[in-house]
Amino acid sequence: MIRLQTSGLDIGYDDRMIVQDLNVAIPQGKITALVGANGSGKSTILKTMARIINPAKGSVLLDGRSIHKQSTKEVAKQLAILPQNPTAPDGLTVAELVSYGRFPYQKGFGSMSKEDRKVVQWAIEATGMTEFADRAVDQLSGGQRQRAWIAMALAQETDILFLDEPTTFLDMAHQLEVLHLLQKLNEINNRTVVMVVHDLNHATRYAHHMVAIKSGTVKAEGSPIEVVTPETMREVFNIEADIVPDPRTGVPLCLPFALAGQSAADKVMSEQGAERQRKLA
Repeated sequence: MIRLQTSGLDIGYDDRMIVQDLNVAIPQGKITALVGANGSGKSTILKTMARIINPAKGSVLLDGRSIHKQSTKEVAKQLAILPQNPTAPDGLTVAELVSYGRFPYQKGFGSMSKEDRKVVQWAIEATGMTEFADRAVDQLSGGQRQRAWIAMALAQETDILFLDEPTTFLDMAHQLEVLHLLQKLNEINNRTVVMVVHDLNHATRYAHHMVAIKSGTVKAEGSPIEVVTPETMREVFNIEADIVPDPRTGVPLCLPFALAGQSAADKVMSEQGAERQRKLA
């Protein structure tokens, strides 16, 4: 089932066109990862699909209607976005931050209803943040802060959640903490998750659907096994890579070993270096 898709989308800044004639369909109830090299247009596409950026041409359709022609509150009841590196005012507690997610359901400057407070409590519990509810957001670890922001997005009670590189600047443990949470939200609550992912192997492990982008153009789209191939790695990332199955899950793992177009001598040196590493392991 497809609820969210783009149709002939052109996106640009000033006179520079970043994305042209983009047609992408996001599977409902799945995790979709947008991948590509730096500057490929991933975040620009995500922000446009989330209604933060207006397209120069074309449309983003949600249930067949252009989201850019719907009111802010109407859209906020259907999709939520966690931008890259969000910041909260000093001293703001987790509970206060999460309560902001109820804004689309409030009228004027009215206080939260009983239902609002119930949803906020659920979002805090769902993200494992109960013990931190009264803690200031700026006093939390990186992984805890990300969970707090995800809780705020959950409090919007939307079926679709956008995240722009949610694991940026987190150490490996906190990266897994956030990705496991998103996986759980998808599996238990059937949330559609669309995220820009920097780490290809994170994308293959946690996403059901991948979209590989280069220069604002979709070069490959489908399951991880369909997208993560030596050919796509060469075209999209300009790398030569071995693609091997993950021993735990069977999903493809990308093991880069050279830049595409390297000289034969450079490739030999890279392969010799890899062989030395294998012998030392």
